[in-house]
Amino acid sequence: MQQRIRKVIGGLGDTTQGADASYQDNLYLAVNGQWLKTAKIPADKSRTGGFSDLSLEIEKQLMQDFADFAAQKKAPDNELMVQAVKFYQVAADFDRRNQEGFTPAQTDYDKIKAVTDFKQWLAQLPQWLQTGLPLPFAIGIDADMKDTSKNVVYVAAPGLILPDTSYYQDNPSGEQLLKIYQQTAIQLLQKIGETPEAAQTLVQQALAFDRSLVDYVKSAEEQADYVKMYNPQSMAEFSKQGQDLDFAALINQAVAAEVPQVIVTEPRFYQNFAKIVNAQTFANLKGWTLVQYVFGISAFLSQEFREIAGHYNLALSGSQELSAPLKQAYNLTSSTFSEVIGKYYGEKYFGQNAKNDVEQMIHKMINIYQQRIKNNTWLSTPTKQKAIVKLDKMVLKIGYPDKVNQLYHQFKVDQSQSLLTNVQAIQRLVLADNFAKYYRPVDRTEWAMPGHLVNACYDPSRNDITFPAAILQEPFYSLEQSSSANYGGIGAVIAHEISHGFDNNGAQFDEFGNMNNWWTEDDYATFKKLTQAMIAEFDGIEFAGGKVNGKLVVSENVADAGGLSCALEAAKAQDQVDLKEFFINWARIWRTKSTQQLMEMFLNIDVHAPAPLRANVQAQNMDDFYTTFQITEKDGMWLDPEKRVNIW
Repeated sequence: MQQRIRKVIGGLGDTTQGADASYQDNLYLAVNGQWLKTAKIPADKSRTGGFSDLSLEIEKQLMQDFADFAAQKKAPDNELMVQAVKFYQVAADFDRRNQEGFTPAQTDYDKIKAVTDFKQWLAQLPQWLQTGLPLPFAIGIDADMKDTSKNVVYVAAPGLILPDTSYYQDNPSGEQLLKIYQQTAIQLLQKIGETPEAAQTLVQQALAFDRSLVDYVKSAEEQADYVKMYNPQSMAEFSKQGQDLDFAALINQAVAAEVPQVIVTEPRFYQNFAKIVNAQTFANLKGWTLVQYVFGISAFLSQEFREIAGHYNLALSGSQELSAPLKQAYNLTSSTFSEVIGKYYGEKYFGQNAKNDVEQMIHKMINIYQQRIKNNTWLSTPTKQKAIVKLDKMVLKIGYPDKVNQLYHQFKVDQSQSLLTNVQAIQRLVLADNFAKYYRPVDRTEWAMPGHLVNACYDPSRNDITFPAAILQEPFYSLEQSSSANYGGIGAVIAHEISHGFDNNGAQFDEFGNMNNWWTEDDYATFKKLTQAMIAEFDGIEFAGGKVNGKLVVSENVADAGGLSCALEAAKAQDQVDLKEFFINWARIWRTKSTQQLMEMFLNIDVHAPAPLRANVQAQNMDDFYTTFQITEKDGMWLDPEKRVNIW
């Protein structure tokens, strides 16, 4: 369980189609309008555009590499990649997967089904926690947000069937999705031998238990304020909330230690835990567990199970079809051996020279950011000094790590066993390693993202920024592009991640990643007013049949605004500058075309604003945008100077 929340650059979302537009009336459409008219979303995807097109090219390249490895046309260059290739071969053997059907999952399904009452269920919890079977709570180890040198126990709430609590509130899409989920689950259960009546009952119980969670788990908007995730409770106080479920014994056994306190990320859920999980609700809980288990393991079984379970995911995302079998085999391998494959990709396709070039650009952006803070007109000197210290201490992770996590050395693939058996063996290792972290100091060398992921992130609990090799290419960055275009692309991305250290969440963490108020009272009050202005600027904007939630997207908008203004200053400092190229590439990197279902989902759950708004509204906040394109009060992109929001 990963409690740290990393602030990433790449959210999903969106498209805005229309007639040809001018830069003065709609920057996003002027740059991307013609592309939007002809762009086709791949049948097995829910979007296309800058981030996803780059991801698709990397996926194709690595799929070819794995096909060559599997066919012994070339050999992996280390033992970790050997194991990854073995896993790929097991995953790609659909003849075997189809022949095995549900057999690899039958034992665990029968184990869950054999539990007939609440007391028996309680007795199973220690084993189920260690093996990853579905539970109505989550326990894991991560860095203490107030002392990030040490690891502590976190407890979280289970996920919902629908993407967010808002889907349960008189939402037609939510109702339709639940119907599809119900039909899919019944079909799955009948496929494994349940009678139609038994399948119907189990699914009704699962839906009833899911609905019992909705009033007590956090919404996406609540989760966006992750400082409020930090709620320390003594073990005695916390365990009392479980009533019949002895959380203290369960947690102490899992980590083999007497744990004095836990950090509760969702206190409302645990305050009501005994109301949700008890002997009277056990039948619903058991139905929920069985349905969750079958959905969860279907991806590792036959093509038929994949296709049945996939109905719900297709409805959720709007994709037209599942990924092809070999593509799924690669993607399962990519997620299971992510760091191993990311390092392979970085070394083969990125290299040290590009890594050095990007590192130099990042240092340049940090220096500009420091200068901007020194020249800031609303911060006092003590707060400025602390902010500059935080920038000085920021850790840079560029391209790919020098070494992968030691845990990968324990991953041994047994090709005589089924895919699910191998997946479960690896899952047990991951769970055991997570619980073992309780005894270890926090490893600050860990990477938040693998090298082949097209994204970037800031981790406030480590005060580090990660730029995987995959994003460090066109349209974000290229030696073939002008420096202005590069600053409008990767420069703005770099500065975006730096800005997360000073968004409404990141600002509450110090240079060591500890949650610690380093602001003067007056400075923080001014900062809160400015972030409120950013909330108001986006709140209620109509998009994709809904409205933007300004509170949900505020942290990413603060980072976008800071990143764009900082990158703009860097571009202007170059010997050759073309601000048209700067703003055009800024709009180009947000080029996206998505399914209606995905747009709706991310409008409800994504902490990023929709891409056209990221491109347009943030440009409207920059005074240089108006002079660059001669924009006046008569133009669609005009925003009155007093309404332009600038924080960093």
